[in-house]
Amino acid sequence: MEAIAVNEAKKLKVAKVKCLKSILFHTRYFFMEQYKRKFVVNSHHEQVCNVLEQVLTGNLVKVIINIAPRYSKTELAVKNFISHALALNPASRYIHLSFSDSLALDNSEAVKDILKLEKYRMLFPDVEIKKGSDSKKKWYTTAGGGVYATSTAGQVTGFGAGAVDKENEDDNEELDLDFIETKEEFAGALIIDDPIKPEDAESETKRERINARYDSTIKNRVNSRKTPIIIMGQRTHPNDLSGYVMESDGFTTDLEEAKSDLSKWFLLSIPVIQEDENGNEYALWEFKHSLEELRKMEDTNKHVFGTQYMQNPQPKEGLMYDTFKTYTHIPATAKTIRKAYIDVADKGKDNLCSIVYDELEHGCYVLDVLYTNLPMRDTQPMTAMQQAKFKVNICRVESNNGGEGFATEVEKQTRILKNHLTTFKTFHQGDNKEVRIFNNSAKVNNLVYMPVDWKTRWPHFYKHVTNYLKSGKNSSDDAEDCLTGVVEYFGEDKLTTGTPAWAGVFR
Repeated sequence: MEAIAVNEAKKLKVAKVKCLKSILFHTRYFFMEQYKRKFVVNSHHEQVCNVLEQVLTGNLVKVIINIAPRYSKTELAVKNFISHALALNPASRYIHLSFSDSLALDNSEAVKDILKLEKYRMLFPDVEIKKGSDSKKKWYTTAGGGVYATSTAGQVTGFGAGAVDKENEDDNEELDLDFIETKEEFAGALIIDDPIKPEDAESETKRERINARYDSTIKNRVNSRKTPIIIMGQRTHPNDLSGYVMESDGFTTDLEEAKSDLSKWFLLSIPVIQEDENGNEYALWEFKHSLEELRKMEDTNKHVFGTQYMQNPQPKEGLMYDTFKTYTHIPATAKTIRKAYIDVADKGKDNLCSIVYDELEHGCYVLDVLYTNLPMRDTQPMTAMQQAKFKVNICRVESNNGGEGFATEVEKQTRILKNHLTTFKTFHQGDNKEVRIFNNSAKVNNLVYMPVDWKTRWPHFYKHVTNYLKSGKNSSDDAEDCLTGVVEYFGEDKLTTGTPAWAGVFR
């Protein structure tokens, strides 16, 4: 019996050390204690916990975590983050806010539930809830720490997050931002989880009310400028609280940059569809959603999926293009000509875009898209092979900034491939690109037909085109420029009479 007791004591000691060392281990350990089942760990849990560890060691002060609903953010960054940090320092203090008062209170109660677990009390006996303060809204530990929970619209009075700054012995007005040197000295945080309901985010009045409240009240409820502020939740609008503070204060996704400049927000944004090094898509968390399930969700509501699940918020009325027409077979009896339009990458960050399509009397059926930011030494042979493979009749190339030289080299390589069919036409495009794209957007929607699986066949092209905004900042416009060129030259060339060999084939 004595040996069993010694072994159990050793296990508890090891568990205590591991819990103090790692938020993720702490989460897994007490999740099993509470629910008698394993916490299924995925790469995004590790990412979130790594960021939270940086908060605990004082390396990050302003953090934004954007991730889809039901992907364990609250479990990690509220319930277990607070219970873990209280184990490190029972005197640490937290303000927790959410769009719903009941959600914030439930999360506060969930933290207490962990603290009341038998194993938690055995591992961390110094963390004890003060008698008479055991309410959901506000409660304290006997060491002076505690939690205040309410809605983002609620009142926060008589409670501050973190610790009050120590007086500077040198009477220097500048505060030492490195005073939290270890996790054991962590003093608390302001944690905002889902600051606004998705449906409320579409209301400018409600959205601005939360943003204004953050500036006027919420961010001032910390006891020190060194007290961390964590904002997390799915994106709901370009100007939701995450977007608002990033625009106001600046942000970075580079951890080392964030460590060196604590005035900026560190952004951890995790879309549910990821890409590997080869550009292949895969589901972030197969345990939760497969790639097929995610695509069905996208088909059901593209706006919600893009905003809340891909963390790519866009105004409902702000997209340049409506839903594109799609096809499974090209009409077999029609006058047609096979064409290509190429927008050459003429700047460092530009993409080459080459669209091959069949032009019929009523519209343009896209057969292939080459969309890449590879250098010309790679894109020239790729483009030549595309023209040869699809037996293009007429290929137009914008000659601006190197386009003419590109076309000349591609033509040489197509002849080497024994493609003597394609006629190359170069021209200078002098009109304003943004104006052309805007003025021809309806024409693109009316004339262009995409293969039914185009979003999986050309994912980068699909993403850029379907997310392009009428106004505001767009990361690239090469795909849109190329589509615009397709419709600008619609009807400019003589169509072949009869049914070509490729008609009716779904490629």
